[in-house]
Amino acid sequence: MSPATAPHPTVPTAALTTKKLSAVEADAAVVGMVSTSDGAAVAVDDLPSDSVHALEAAAAALDFTGSASTTLRLPGVEGLEVDQVVLVGLGSTDDEDAPSTDVLRRAAGAAVRAVSKASTVLVVLPSEGAEQVRAVTEGALLGGYRFTAYKSGLAKGATRDSAGKGSKDDDGRTKGVREVLVHAGGRRDKATKSALEQGVVTAEAVALARDLVNTPPLDLHPGTLADRAEEAVRSLPVKASVLDEKQLARKGYGGILAVGQGSSRPPRLVTLSYSPSRAKAHVALVGKGITFDTGGISLKPPASMPGMKADMAGAAAVLATVVAAARLQLPVAVTGYLALAENMPGGGAQRPSDVITMYGGRTVEVLNTDAEGRLVMADAIVTATELSPRPDALVDVATLTGAQVVALGSRVSGVMGNDDALRSEVVANADVAGEEMWPMPLPEHLRPTMDSTVADIANISSKRDAGMLTAGVFLKEFVPTGGEDHLPWAHVDIAGPGFNEGGAFDHVHKGGTGAAVATLVRLLENRSA
Repeated sequence: MSPATAPHPTVPTAALTTKKLSAVEADAAVVGMVSTSDGAAVAVDDLPSDSVHALEAAAAALDFTGSASTTLRLPGVEGLEVDQVVLVGLGSTDDEDAPSTDVLRRAAGAAVRAVSKASTVLVVLPSEGAEQVRAVTEGALLGGYRFTAYKSGLAKGATRDSAGKGSKDDDGRTKGVREVLVHAGGRRDKATKSALEQGVVTAEAVALARDLVNTPPLDLHPGTLADRAEEAVRSLPVKASVLDEKQLARKGYGGILAVGQGSSRPPRLVTLSYSPSRAKAHVALVGKGITFDTGGISLKPPASMPGMKADMAGAAAVLATVVAAARLQLPVAVTGYLALAENMPGGGAQRPSDVITMYGGRTVEVLNTDAEGRLVMADAIVTATELSPRPDALVDVATLTGAQVVALGSRVSGVMGNDDALRSEVVANADVAGEEMWPMPLPEHLRPTMDSTVADIANISSKRDAGMLTAGVFLKEFVPTGGEDHLPWAHVDIAGPGFNEGGAFDHVHKGGTGAAVATLVRLLENRSA
């Protein structure tokens, strides 16, 4: 099985189906419904007429209006070889306006999440073009995501089966949706097949990032995350290299070392290089990888601790994106950096008022050890600027500030940078990928608030306001900006979107979300066009 089609264990597999819908055998079917003035109506033309009448009658009897991403589970109906049908709303539309790809992606995810006790699901949503097929595939697979590595199957009095595997199937996947059949109007042309594969690779990349974020910090520290990165690219045309603590010290990585020095599990810097011979562009990616963030000596309050296993979501996103680029064989060079450390309050931890020398020589006064992400990121960013040949663009992804959540909430990432065109490009690709991102400024007047009397810069501002922006301003200090040396750079703060602490919605589950992966994949695809 080729790397492009190798299944990921935490999402279902996907395939196109060209059979008549009445002949498709599945456990459940997902059917899209649109809101009309007369009630909810089936949104596709390929269903048997008996099925259409039965589904629309059931929707009317149960007051299902077809509002976007709402679902209604029904028993099987005449004309479909399934035990259950999940109706999913696509919102209001008219004959000229098909549902957007974002609506389709979200609806597919919500519907597959709503399926009960089914292994194979037939997804029947409007898929008239390649982009619609890709969106439906991404949404359906991510809706079927299940992270079960730590489930024994023995909860609530359950007993193990004869193989001793509790509620898990033979491959270790907890019972749930295992296969998605995407109905694309009977088409199997090259564009449709390619769209399905792109959707599969993107969804599996997002799932990889989710898996890493969901892994407990007991089992995911800088060393094991570096191992996971090497394992993830082993079968791909990607070169992986890892700097351990001794090599980091020898090369002068003061930021990464300072953050990790309070932990018994030392830091790492992972470099992933995908360099196809026909590359049309070169993009560098940097991801924050704090495998657990206690805040260090500037200790966080207890209520803030559990979610801090997600403080490596940026590094997970970068790893997953490099994997996706290689699997899709994109003609764009990608160099990814995972800046990995565990921020602990041990006896060797850095102290507020310490001055550290960063990679590249700048000095930083550490006034708050909980502003650690920018320290590891700055080291990796400087490393990226030294690449030869130099990248055409540099994008970093980080769960960097609680201020991002205050400013934009838990679902919208902030995008900053030294280049308006690149910042706009990131936001535009997020729109296509179905992720919410918003452009934010980096005001020059914030830089003096981080002046230090003993070092080149302090790691926090003397003001409490604009925390998301001052973190971005700090990082900007380490990127060549303006003049002939200008390197286009964008900074994506996913502090809220990287980890869903609320209930599941659309194709997003509770826990790790894989935020920014789909956006970065689209960015690379467009750079390689």
